[in-house]
Parts: sequence; C-alpha cells; structure tokens
Amino acid sequence: MIEIENLSVVLPGFRLDSLSLTVARGEFFMIVGPSGAGKTILLEAIAGLRPLAGGRVLIEGRDVTPLPPEKRKVALVYQDYALFPHLTVGQNIRWGLRFIDDPDENHAARLVDLFRLGPLLHRRPGTLSGGEQQRVALARALAVKPSLLLLDEPLSALDPSFREELQDYLRRINREGMTLIMVTHDFGEVLSLGSRVAVVSEGVLQQVGDVRTVFREPRNRQVGEFVGMKNLFSGTIRQNRASLDEKHSLVLSRDHPPGTALLGLRPEDVSIGQNRPTGTENAFHGRVVSIVPRGMTFEVVLQTEGMRLTARILSSALLAENIALSGMYWMSFTSDSIHVFKNQSQSTEVCVS
Repeated sequence: MIEIENLSVVLPGFRLDSLSLTVARGEFFMIVGPSGAGKTILLEAIAGLRPLAGGRVLIEGRDVTPLPPEKRKVALVYQDYALFPHLTVGQNIRWGLRFIDDPDENHAARLVDLFRLGPLLHRRPGTLSGGEQQRVALARALAVKPSLLLLDEPLSALDPSFREELQDYLRRINREGMTLIMVTHDFGEVLSLGSRVAVVSEGVLQQVGDVRTVFREPRNRQVGEFVGMKNLFSGTIRQNRASLDEKHSLVLSRDHPPGTALLGLRPEDVSIGQNRPTGTENAFHGRVVSIVPRGMTFEVVLQTEGMRLTARILSSALLAENIALSGMYWMSFTSDSIHVFKNQSQSTEVCVS
C-alpha cells in the first residue's frame, strides 16, 4: 500500500498543496489533469526526487520520506525518457542494477527481448526514435524489479501496434502483483487500464474514485470539463425539473432539493436524429453548427434558441441519420444521464467515491 499524507511541494510559482492519497497494493492507479497541474511533480515526490515542504510518503507501512530514491524500490519512467546520453542502450538498461542487492541479469535480458531492443544495445539514445527511447526507459525501470512503478505518459511516443502490446504487458505485470501509478492525458487509457483515477488541478487533488464514478459523476465544473462533460448548464431545480431559462427545462430522474444547481451531460449520452424521439421529454430541436471528427467518432454541436448541445456519435449514426452542417435535427437524452452536481464551489475538499 502507498500512503501519501498531507504532501506539499513548494516551487517558484507553484505549490502542490497538502495532498493525501492512498493506493492499494497491486492497484493500477491513474492520475489525470491539465498541463501544469502538478502530476509529474507528484510522481517525483513519491520517488524521492523532489524535497517535500511537508507531509510524508509511506510504502507498505514504512515511512520512506527520508530515504534516497535508490532505497525506495520505486521506478519512474518520464515522458521525455531521461536516458543517459553518454551510455549505450545496454548500459542504460543495466544502470540501476548496481544499486540493488540482488541484481537479476536474466530478467534484464528478458526485457531486452520483450521490448525488441537487441539490435539497439550498442547504440546511444541520441540515435534512437522517440518510441525506441521510450522502450529503453521502460526496460531500465523494470530491470530493477520495483515494487512500485511510476509512469509519466509512457505510451504517448509509441506507434499504435506497440502501444497495444505494451498496454497488455502493463496489465499483465499488474495482475502479477505490481502496483502502478500512471499519469496520462488519454481517457481511453484511463478507461482500459485503470481501476481508480485521481484528478489534479493547480496542485490540488480535486477528486479521486473509481473510473466510472469520476467520469460520470464529477465533483465540480472543473473536473467535469476536464473529463469531457461537454454539456454543462446552470438551472433552477423544483422537484424533478430543472429550468434553464424561460424556454428550456430538463426532466430529472428523481426529485432534488430546490435551488440553483449545476447540471452536466456527457456527449456520448446524447442522441441525434431527424425525427423527434418518443419516450423522453428531454428533446430539443435546432441547427447543426459544427461537426468535428474525434478518432472513431464525431462531435456534433446543435444550436437551439438560447441553448447549445454537444453529442458524440459513431460515423455509422452520422451516415444513417444523414447529419450535415446547417441541417435541422433533434437531440435527446434520458433523465438518468443527467448529473446534478452536489457542490458547485471551488473548495479544495476532496470527494472520495
């Protein structure tokens, strides 16, 4: 188990502030947040590469705060690889073995085969592609058999086919008992690899919980916007109805306390078609003002009088409904898909789901 208690790091112009977090042994834990949020600094603090202004780090119940990085049994893989430019690939991979009591050369050799690094062993990092350097960095980190592996955007520089292979490998070593903490900007990686996720913004832990809860029930607007909840509305709630303005209201799945509230709706929960749908009161007619490809899906924006809705749909749905710019269509969604935020304030209190 990894326990982070009131961890603070102070740097010029930035502060990681009183962050507390627990990661279970054998967990695949994800950290997300905008650029400059403090995610890499958090990993460095866990690894012992950043001095703490306060708090402590415990691994398996042992306070490792005063220990140097090589004594923590923690490995960190940076997004920019951080390889030694004057050493060969082989020397980089075996660098950490000199600092452990029982180095396993056979294990290091197996990693060379796994990451297809045999032809590169005598080359220096400056002659390698970004993907090749990332594979060397991963092999170097795993060669020391760490109990905790910290990963800072480890898949971003890899080609798609090898990225899938590496994802499978990370899942396997996680199933075999290794604890992983991984920073990523890719929500697909969070959904496919992570068991729980933390959202960090401006040095503050905004929310932590299981992946589904954080994505579908964000704590505040900041988290909602970051995890892709494109449709956010302020409304006045009376029982199971939220009035957005004089012309628009939403029907909720149950009664809520009266008052002003922030409401959210994920774009993948919104349907679009030429005909008004039956079975839901949450249906709105308007003009398509934007169609943007997003990988295997399209993001479609509908503008009504005083209201804007975003849907994310498959290309098959786009073609089936003949969705085109400037066309008039219906967008709809179920009451169950509407999230009513419990707290709109920007308080730094963490919601644990």
